[in-house]
Amino acid sequence: MLVLITYDVNTQTAAGRKRLRKVAKQCVNYGQRVQNSVFECQVDSVKYRQIRAILEEIIDKDTDSLRFYNLGDKYKSKVEHVGAKPSFDVTEPLIF
Repeated sequence: MLVLITYDVNTQTAAGRKRLRKVAKQCVNYGQRVQNSVFECQVDSVKYRQIRAILEEIIDKDTDSLRFYNLGDKYKSKVEHVGAKPSFDVTEPLIF
């Protein structure tokens, strides 16, 4: 299933900046960055629960926020891209 993960981490303190780096690093492990604080993750239910638990442990729930958008398996008709940074298929292998 495709899960869109978005986050907003308060970076007014050194601890907040550290949390932001940790959140971004974990998201990179599970998906592709599509905007600064937005990741598209192609995961199964086990991986979804895993990344969600990891991120919830990192953030400060009083100052930061996470959003998880579950787009399911039939997401291709639900996602449209307009503008810069061409879209890519998250299920295809990346070649560098």
